[in-house]
Amino acid sequence: KMAANLASYAKHMGAGVGRLSQIIMERGQGSWVWATSGQKYLDFTSGIGVTSTGHCHPTVVKAAQEQTAKIIHAQVSVGYSVATLELIKTLLPIVPKGLDSFIFANSGSESVENAIKLARHATGKQNVIVFQGSFHGRTLGALSLTTSKTIYRNKFGPLMPGVYVTPFPYCLHCRSPCAGCKTTADCSCSHPIDDLKLLLKTQTTAEETCAVIVEPVLGEGGYVPLPPKYMKQLRQFCTENNLLLIADEVQTGFGRTGKLFAVDHYDVVPDIMVMAKGLASGFPLSAIVSRQELTAKQAPGSMGGTYTGNSIACAAATATQRVIQEENLVQNSDMRGKQLRAGLQKLKDSGEFPIRDVRGLGLMIGLEFNADQTGLASKVSKACFDQGLLLLTTSVFETVRFIPPLTVSAEEVDLALDKFTTALRAALK
Repeated sequence: KMAANLASYAKHMGAGVGRLSQIIMERGQGSWVWATSGQKYLDFTSGIGVTSTGHCHPTVVKAAQEQTAKIIHAQVSVGYSVATLELIKTLLPIVPKGLDSFIFANSGSESVENAIKLARHATGKQNVIVFQGSFHGRTLGALSLTTSKTIYRNKFGPLMPGVYVTPFPYCLHCRSPCAGCKTTADCSCSHPIDDLKLLLKTQTTAEETCAVIVEPVLGEGGYVPLPPKYMKQLRQFCTENNLLLIADEVQTGFGRTGKLFAVDHYDVVPDIMVMAKGLASGFPLSAIVSRQELTAKQAPGSMGGTYTGNSIACAAATATQRVIQEENLVQNSDMRGKQLRAGLQKLKDSGEFPIRDVRGLGLMIGLEFNADQTGLASKVSKACFDQGLLLLTTSVFETVRFIPPLTVSAEEVDLALDKFTTALRAALK
C-alpha cells in the first residue's frame, strides 16, 4: 500500500529524465538492489559507474554517519573543511605525478566546465577540441562538448561556441580501415592523429585553441578504449602545439578500468584530470586536479560554489579510497573484468548470437551487436530486467554496457552471464 501511494507521485517527476524501469528502489547492498515490490536485482549499472564499492559499503556508511554528526556544510568560501583537507591528503599520492592542485564540485558536468574555465584562463585562448562520440555532461557548457547522441542537445541551443570536433579512433566504424586495424585496440594507423592535425589547419588554430578534452574510454559513445599508440600521440600533439590535455575520467576513474585511472594504461599524464562518479561511492562529489602553476593564475572567487567539497561527501570519498586500497578493488576490477569479457567473448565465438564486438578495460565493458540488429540492445536490456539483471544500453550503435561494482564476486559475474545469455535468447525470439 505504501509503495502504491509513493508510485502515485512519480507522475510529478519531469518527463525529460529517461529510465530503465519503473521500479522504486528501496535499499541496496553490495551488487544488489531491492525494490519496494520485494524483487531483488543484480545491479550491473552501479548507478552508471558510481557505486564502485558496492551499495552501502559499511566503511563508507560509517564515515558519512560520523561526519554528519560533526559538520554537514562547511562552506568553501568561509574557510577550510577538515574532511576536504583529509581527502586531498588521500588523493595527492595516487593521482598522476605532477598534478597537485584540486578544485572540487558536485557533479561531473560541473567539473568538466571547471576544467574548461581553467584551460581558457590559464592559456588565454578560447577554443576547445572534443571527440566524436564523447559525453562530458548535460549542463549547457558541458553539453556543448558532448557529441554522443543528439537527444542530449536537441532544442537546447544555442550552445557554447568555440567547440571543434575530431573523429575518435573507433576502428569498428572507420570508413577507411587499415589492414592491421581489426579492432580499436589494434589501431596503429595514422588516420586519427592526421585528422587532428588537419583540424588545426582548417578550423581552429593552435593560437586560439586552449585544450583537447578526451575520455580515455568513450562512455556514452560505446565503451571504446583509446588505442595505446594514439593516447601517446595525443599527448605529444598537445605539447607541440601548446594545448592543454584534459582527461575526462569521470566514468573511468578510481579502478573502473583495472587501473586506478585510465590514463595509467597509457603512461600519459594530462594537464588537467576530471574526476567524479566512483570518487565517493554515490555521494555527489567531483573534482579536477591540475598543476599549481595553472590554478595559481586564477583570482580568488573565480571558482567555487555553494556546495563545493561538501564535508559528508568528502568523508565518504576518503573512506571510498581506503576501501579501494584495503580490499584490492583495482585488482578485482582487472580480474573480474577479464572473467566477464571472456564469458561474453565465448558467447560471440559461439556463432549463436549476432554479437559484433566485445571490448573494454577492467569492469567497463561494452558489447555491440551487428549493425542490422536495430533495437536489439534495448530489447536485451529489457529482457535482462525481466531476469533480475540491471543492464544499460549505450551509444548510437546497438550496444549494452556492463559496469558492476568493483566489489563484484566471481560468482556474481557468472550469475550475470547466465542471466544475460537467457535474456539474449529471449530477446532474439
